[in-house]
Amino acid sequence: MRAARGAGAGAALAMLLLAGCGGGEPELMNLRSSGPGPDEFGILPVKPLEIPETMAALPAPTPGGANLADPNPLGDAVAALGGNPARSGVIPAADAAVVAHAGRFGREADIRPTLAAEDYAWRRDHDGRLLERVFNVNVYFKAYEPMALNQHAELARWRAAGARNPSAPPVEAGE
Repeated sequence: MRAARGAGAGAALAMLLLAGCGGGEPELMNLRSSGPGPDEFGILPVKPLEIPETMAALPAPTPGGANLADPNPLGDAVAALGGNPARSGVIPAADAAVVAHAGRFGREADIRPTLAAEDYAWRRDHDGRLLERVFNVNVYFKAYEPMALNQHAELARWRAAGARNPSAPPVEAGE
């Protein structure tokens, strides 16, 4: 009787362990903070305050809205690249030919959800072994290794084809 009870307890423990391993979002990177410290990426520097020529030039306050010193990363990036932040996300008419050429072989309108679903399936199928998941081992690079570009082999292929690439590093000794 005692052996049967011990076997039942062992089976129940095994079921609990297996239940804890399944489901959930597959996490390949496992980057977690070890303490309750601040999130360095959540801190954005504000723009410097500016005093207008006259106080009448100040905009009306908007409770809960943005102010002139709030950061605007997307608009700042667009401006830094020579674009117009007010028109970010809009394809200029001057680029219509480039967009038409890029889509000349057709394009899928729902490519982002399709890629997200395929990537989710890939991460789920390559989320590491049992002990890697238990001990939060980073398996991201191992999971995506088949998709990684071997930059040295690609450079050698282009050089063998006669293409010059002055921005590539020179061949190192021993290669």
